[in-house]
Amino acid sequence: MSELELRVALGRYGHTEDLLDGRVLVNGCRLRPVEFASMITAYRRMVRSVEFDVCELAPTTYLIARALGAPYVALPVFLSRRFHHEGLVIRNGSGITQPADLQGRRVGVRAYSVTSAVWTRGVLEDEYGVDPAKIEWIVDDDEHVESLTLPPNVHRPGPKLLDLFKQGELDAAFTRGAGIGDPKVTLVSGYRELLDEAESLSADWYRRTGIYPVHGVVVVREQLLADHPWLAGALVQAFGDSRSRYLNRLGSPAASTREDLRYQRLAEIVGDPLPYGLDANRASIGALVDYSRRQGLVPPDVPLDRFFPELKES
Repeated sequence: MSELELRVALGRYGHTEDLLDGRVLVNGCRLRPVEFASMITAYRRMVRSVEFDVCELAPTTYLIARALGAPYVALPVFLSRRFHHEGLVIRNGSGITQPADLQGRRVGVRAYSVTSAVWTRGVLEDEYGVDPAKIEWIVDDDEHVESLTLPPNVHRPGPKLLDLFKQGELDAAFTRGAGIGDPKVTLVSGYRELLDEAESLSADWYRRTGIYPVHGVVVVREQLLADHPWLAGALVQAFGDSRSRYLNRLGSPAASTREDLRYQRLAEIVGDPLPYGLDANRASIGALVDYSRRQGLVPPDVPLDRFFPELKES
């Protein structure tokens, strides 16, 4: 039997590089990786033209697209993890001293459906009573899913977020994707994190909720899975093998990259820093779907098993 050839777009991470470079094989398949300087490009090409057989997607982008009938389905493989009590900064002089003060203010985010923002808005609502509908969200980029209808409190005035922040037109902004607080270059001064001691807050939140935010979900064309019922299992096995090899390296002296150090710190909180599978991720998947529904990104009547076929509403 000839091998199934798959066109694949995945971010290059410590736990995917063995798969991308052929040191880990997918049984019955030959991978043709397509790599991008920015995975945003791959996300948009997958969402808008279903260009790949297997592709990494931002989880919220996947939920939105799948709810609208996208012909691909997610595997329970999440390629990035991080908490979201940090990354939302407030401008000095804005008068914001606590999360509740965000209500009635203008907050910048690259696009409303950015997964990091969905997680942070959920945390702010659940933990601090902040209503996202009472904030004016300012964006400067397109949503990945072009047909998404945005809430009425989302606006795109034209200028870049960084310029608006410098000019005092924004009271707060997300650092990711906005060019604010880049770790290599200080692009703008006069801001501070909204929440102090974010790491301890994240650890406490995880202990209470079991939620470990997911990013970078792997999706596969639905027709391929129908035509080759063995394919999902083969892919999950290969991703798991590549992950296991990385975790073994993570515990060695050779683990020295920023990514390695970040996952070592996360492991101190959660144990396994890169859990795959449905059982290990039920709380996190359920929370992200719930947040996406509450924030107007996914209709409330789309069942959970539409996104992950083996999951049912509790």
